[in-house]
Amino acid sequence: MSKLYAVPIDLEGANEFVLRHHRHHKPVIGHKFSIAATDGNNIVGVVIIGRPVSRHRDDGMTLEVTRLCTDGTKNACSFLYGAAARAAFASGYQRIGTYIRRDEPGISLKACGWRLIGETPGRSWNVPSRPRKDKTDLIPRLLFEVVNRAALNGEKVKTKGDP
Repeated sequence: MSKLYAVPIDLEGANEFVLRHHRHHKPVIGHKFSIAATDGNNIVGVVIIGRPVSRHRDDGMTLEVTRLCTDGTKNACSFLYGAAARAAFASGYQRIGTYIRRDEPGISLKACGWRLIGETPGRSWNVPSRPRKDKTDLIPRLLFEVVNRAALNGEKVKTKGDP
């Protein structure tokens, strides 16, 4: 196994990797930041981090992994989830979460300390008040999250509007 390194990548580069390698998602529109995993010569994976899709989780102190994609390199998923959490916490965010399909095992998330905190049914974004075309399979999703260690040690997790 080769050593992995985290390097910054712009959204265009991350989306190009997703377009070539992701099995069921397309590129994203926006992000807060993205990180690439490299083996020293080639990019072997990317993680794209943005605001939470759910308005209920979008409190100003929470981020969400909106895409994670690798070429299959061993441990690249865990490496990228860990790098995303460290970068989020270093930037002052208190939580970072991600949704995975219920038919995915979540081994990489569990391996780097993320906890399963919920499940959501597969719902369509298409509603009469805002017609949309569904972009992915309508299957249940699992929500995993990791919280900043300071918050776990009893410090108040600040949200938007707190002094």
